[in-house]
Amino acid sequence: MRHPLDRPVWSSLTSRQADLALGDARTALRFDPAYALFVAAADASAESLRAMAALNVSPHGMGTVEAGPAPLPPGVRVRSTSEIMQMTASALTAGGGPDIAFEPLGEADAVDMLALATLTVPGPFFEKTHRLGDFIGVKQNGRLIAMAGERMRPSGFTEVSGVCTHPDHRGRGYAKALMRVVTQRILERGEQAFLHVYAAHTATIALYETLGFSIRSPLTYTVLAGPELSRE
Repeated sequence: MRHPLDRPVWSSLTSRQADLALGDARTALRFDPAYALFVAAADASAESLRAMAALNVSPHGMGTVEAGPAPLPPGVRVRSTSEIMQMTASALTAGGGPDIAFEPLGEADAVDMLALATLTVPGPFFEKTHRLGDFIGVKQNGRLIAMAGERMRPSGFTEVSGVCTHPDHRGRGYAKALMRVVTQRILERGEQAFLHVYAAHTATIALYETLGFSIRSPLTYTVLAGPELSRE
């Protein structure tokens, strides 16, 4: 049997996040586009790949995260392919970062969260991404300047994601401190934390290692163009 994190999208949409899935678990599933970009086919059969192509309903397209090259649906253009590293943590390193004042983020913060993510691009972030899990943030004079939270949630695992800091407030340890809190809460629930980072971002990988994360496996992240671009 494959490890559930080899196919984190499929593992999430067929377990704890099945309520956010569009499609059919016999062939292909994707997250509701208001929540996330991600899609996965049940297998490499022609039927599953056709079903996957039919889920390309958002102008933002779709994204696959797979161990090794993923079979691609017919008639859908590849926008980009990147090697990413999947990192996991079953315990945090000793010692903490700077003490920071943070607060839970919710519906009242949705517009500000989307604006911060749009500015800093920590990964695909849409109008309902903040509902995928718990988020926390740092505010200054009522303005959101840093945040971190959760995204994919296969059984027994939760992904740390949406980690970002406004450019005017970087270098103060906010991202690392918020990640430590988010990760600790995941571990306290009896789950394992995981995250994804571009393989070329070696400095970021090194930062995550100081928190207790280690590389589990290289994966391939493929972004597929939305329906209009794919038809050109």
